[in-house]
Amino acid sequence: MEGTTPFDVPRIKLGSQGLEVSRVGLGCMSMSGNYGPPKPEPEMIKLLHHAIDTGVTLLDTSDVYTLLDTSDVYGPLTNEILIGKAIKGIREKVQIATKFGIRFEDGNRGICGEPAYVRACCEASLKRLDIDCIDLYYVHRIDTQLPIEVTMGELKKLVEEGKIKYIGLSEACASTIRRAHAVHPITAVQMEWSLWTRDLEEEVVPTCRELGIGIVPYSPLGRGFFSAGAKLIESLPDGDFRKNFPRFKPENFEHNKQVFEKINLMAARKGCTPSQLALAWILHQGDDVCPIPGTTKIENFNENVGALSVKLTVEDMKELESYTSGDVVKGERHVYMSSTWINSETPPLSSLES
Repeated sequence: MEGTTPFDVPRIKLGSQGLEVSRVGLGCMSMSGNYGPPKPEPEMIKLLHHAIDTGVTLLDTSDVYTLLDTSDVYGPLTNEILIGKAIKGIREKVQIATKFGIRFEDGNRGICGEPAYVRACCEASLKRLDIDCIDLYYVHRIDTQLPIEVTMGELKKLVEEGKIKYIGLSEACASTIRRAHAVHPITAVQMEWSLWTRDLEEEVVPTCRELGIGIVPYSPLGRGFFSAGAKLIESLPDGDFRKNFPRFKPENFEHNKQVFEKINLMAARKGCTPSQLALAWILHQGDDVCPIPGTTKIENFNENVGALSVKLTVEDMKELESYTSGDVVKGERHVYMSSTWINSETPPLSSLES
């Protein structure tokens, strides 16, 4: 480890370009909607301040994080505004990660990596966050109609202009990561990674480690599954887009909840909660990994940070992995599988010349 905060949350070097963050970050998406109605702003600012006081420094947001209503139309882009208000006066204590690339027009979801769009998104995020520079700026989804080198070229300019410090990719395959890294060093790759989502381990994780790129697992608790199990489905409010995820559909969930039951039993043996056990598994993947579990409750945040003290043996790791091995988990992990890393190859740069 690279030292600790005053509250003993360890810090790590994320990637090899100089970015240092807390060992666990905080995903902020659900504070503004998506998982049901947006939460009261004062409560979320209190939670953010608590997280920062506890020593968590990496706050993760995006320009599309906001309330998703039943007609699949996004409302005002509120999450970055919330983060900006929360860090007012304490900017130096945090690293802000935000993203661009997913856009909604007339209710239709699209992906864009065009240079003018990249720059416009960056300027808009800086304004909403009310900051001068974004610490870590991710390509949220890869524009497969455009060579990744084109998108990276504009991001490189934004680094040179001091508008962003470090560049990240989200849901990118190994070859896309390599091509992007050749234009400008990539600091972090954000991917869904948890006990029941491990498809990135064969190629993406080794590629990141070969190139000195940090890994930021999102949804490390299976979008709340490893926290609540069967109770999760019963408690999802109207407007919670998890209801659309294949793994949470009744025909799959009845089977998948058996995974939680096994993890729950093991957690009882280890003297921790199921979510702490699942998060500890991710933390034991290496010191180049910074998971960003999200929450809207201080007690859940405290529970997540408590996973740092859960120690797992090699045998523990193997036992946990056996619960989700093979085809045990039923259903795709995402609603938009077409824009995940398995479909993130982009045209060669030479295609622009033809």
